[in-house]
Amino acid sequence: MDLSWLLLLACPLMMVFMMFGMKGHSHGHGSHSDHSPNSQAMQAQLDELKVQIEQMKHELQK
Repeated sequence: MDLSWLLLLACPLMMVFMMFGMKGHSHGHGSHSDHSPNSQAMQAQLDELKVQIEQMKHELQK
């Protein structure tokens, strides 16, 4: 008996449940604009990496 059709039905259903779960989980945790110290450190590292990438691009163009 081929149950592959069951997988095809399960995937969209799981996606719906996951979306509702994520939506309910985000309430009460503040907005996305609130930055924790960890996210600020990560943003600083990201900015530093962007500067390094631009420097490397300049060096490669020489």
